[in-house]
Amino acid sequence: MRYYAIIPAHNEEAFMGLTLQSLAAQTVLPAKVVVVNDNSTDKTAAIVTDFAEKHPWITLVNKQSDAVHMPGSKVIQAFHAGQATIDNNYDIIVKLDADLILPSDYFETVLEAFKNDEKVGMAGGFAYIEKNGEWILENLTDKDHIRGAFKAYRKELFIQMGGLRTAMGWDTVDELLAKFYGWKVITIERLKVKHLKPTGANYNKAARYKQGEAFYTLGYGFTITAIAGAKLAMRKKKPFLFIDYINGFLKAKKEGKALLVSEEQAKYIRSYRWKKIKEKLF
Repeated sequence: MRYYAIIPAHNEEAFMGLTLQSLAAQTVLPAKVVVVNDNSTDKTAAIVTDFAEKHPWITLVNKQSDAVHMPGSKVIQAFHAGQATIDNNYDIIVKLDADLILPSDYFETVLEAFKNDEKVGMAGGFAYIEKNGEWILENLTDKDHIRGAFKAYRKELFIQMGGLRTAMGWDTVDELLAKFYGWKVITIERLKVKHLKPTGANYNKAARYKQGEAFYTLGYGFTITAIAGAKLAMRKKKPFLFIDYINGFLKAKKEGKALLVSEEQAKYIRSYRWKKIKEKLF
């Protein structure tokens, strides 16, 4: 199976080389890696160029954009810029962050998951962050969720769901749509990915309501948003974030923000979320 990886990167000189080195060390190499240098003002582009000279499967795309890091939209706009440069001669397409160290057998293992079950639409490992000299699970999501930092999609699913949405919540709606269309989402616990920069480290204050907006655009409804928001705020150990999430939801509702999904898909998503909530309660 051939896999292509697209890596959006904005001012990642501290980590870019480590990410590309871990890709170059894979037991199954990518057929193509596109790094999208998204308006960087540091040495990100130079680092990628150096790697591309040694590894012809790496290419650099330069993109101009606003320097403000808004969760979801900026990174997926950069992903789309990279996607526009690739052909369709792949089996698996991967969205990677530029601040990761992947175990050397990461993609060999992920590809095996796809090969072993034709209904697997997405597969990935788990994110670990360094704390007090130890690598611990970055416990922001349930263990059946693949983090947005390393998403691998079977081409058929990727096309069926219309690619990635340019909005916060893209890395949740993709999994919900996979399930809507009857695909499996597989997480592989032994694949420990070192996430070198904690999630949300670059988010600014303008992004504070974006999570609540994402809950709205996923079609959650108020009650599911309140439950999901409380859970996420507690996991982040910042309980007052719950207020921002609710305000973001209400703001999006008042403004009539467009959903990321159809009405039929939103109905399925609410049903699926209630099922998961009841499973945990009972």
